[in-house]
Amino acid sequence: MSNLIVHGGTPLRGRITPSANKNAVLPVLCATLLTDRPLRLHGVPDITDVGKILAIFRTLGSEVRMDHATGTLDLHHHATRFDPACHRLPEEMRSSIMLVPPLLARFGVARLEDNVKGCTLGVREIDPHVEVFRRFGGAVERADGSLLVRRDGPLRPTDHWLDYASVTTTENFVLCAAAAPGVSTLTNAACEPHVQEFCRFMAMIGVRIDGIGTSRLTVHGGPTFGRLGGGEFRFDEDFHEITTFLALGAITGGDVVVRNSAPEQFPLIDRTFAKFGVEIVHADGWSRASVPGALRVQTPFTPNVLTKVEAAPWPYFPVDLLPIFIALGVRAQGNAMFWNKVYDGALGWAGELSKFGAHVFQSDPHRLVTFGGNPLTPAVVESPYIIRVAIALFMVASSIDGRSEIRNAAPIRRAHPRFVENLRSLGVQVEWTSEE
Repeated sequence: MSNLIVHGGTPLRGRITPSANKNAVLPVLCATLLTDRPLRLHGVPDITDVGKILAIFRTLGSEVRMDHATGTLDLHHHATRFDPACHRLPEEMRSSIMLVPPLLARFGVARLEDNVKGCTLGVREIDPHVEVFRRFGGAVERADGSLLVRRDGPLRPTDHWLDYASVTTTENFVLCAAAAPGVSTLTNAACEPHVQEFCRFMAMIGVRIDGIGTSRLTVHGGPTFGRLGGGEFRFDEDFHEITTFLALGAITGGDVVVRNSAPEQFPLIDRTFAKFGVEIVHADGWSRASVPGALRVQTPFTPNVLTKVEAAPWPYFPVDLLPIFIALGVRAQGNAMFWNKVYDGALGWAGELSKFGAHVFQSDPHRLVTFGGNPLTPAVVESPYIIRVAIALFMVASSIDGRSEIRNAAPIRRAHPRFVENLRSLGVQVEWTSEE
């Protein structure tokens, strides 16, 4: 168990260059199995989930050369082999399910642990993925605590309409469609920045995709080997990490400047910051947060309603960032409601905030109200296995004078390399501790 110890109350100051988005990097890594040509990826973060996928590649016989100092990864899958009798994909990583389509296309079979899981956000079914595999002609069956996916003959193109705009299901559809000769279309596709980045990688290796950035994707597929190529690809900065460090600067009353090469993704995030009295300025490839006066919830023009942050699939406010703004809501004067329209188990950690002295009320599994501005004191709190909840608890702790401890903070390592090192560069006294 890894815990974070923080001595809070110090305004954060300095410049940060964020890492790449793990939700772009992981599907791209899975997609590399579709080609037997050499690939070089730039900006690959040194995080646990990346390490697990690279370990799988090595087990399958792929050539893997990772330079953690530069973030450069060289991959070559020309000698890769998959044996369902002995090779299984790990269950502790949700992204394992995106290895199924390339293995299915390449070897005709994939074996996946029956209960793939990631952050504890509530019920996260795999039925939409199973439906996609079957739509393309895959046969899915349970076998000895795992799922076995097979195909007889080539994958076949299909048209599909998702129940909801799932990021991972969209990526799995594109991966299957790339290997299915003909034209496949997906309606109600997810269009988050990391999905767009994944689609740009697919286009780089030779997959034609129409509609990138929209809710309808058209994929022109065909045999992958001999058709798909290699090349070099550079990942963008993670908009989650950009937002996180801007929020850390704001909640501590500091001055943090963050590298941001895609400010066009931020208008709604900027307006959400403004609801708590935080001004964001983008200039010359960098973003800065400032708080004129103090953090304060802005009063809506409509009387007798609460200021709201409604999180749902892009282009809504991103669900993954909701905990970051709940932390701001706890600190800001005034009341605000936070609405998670996707996950039913993502707000159960709210009681940990009360250990700091915060006043929060969870009205139902999807909505939470903060009554901000109360005096807060240091505390020992426990994070669920949710990346940005651990960070949100750290944010509150970092804004309070004294020593706090965030227990079970290890999920941060799944998405943010050098998180503690970056914090120290901004002036925070913070360290990891471990318990057996």
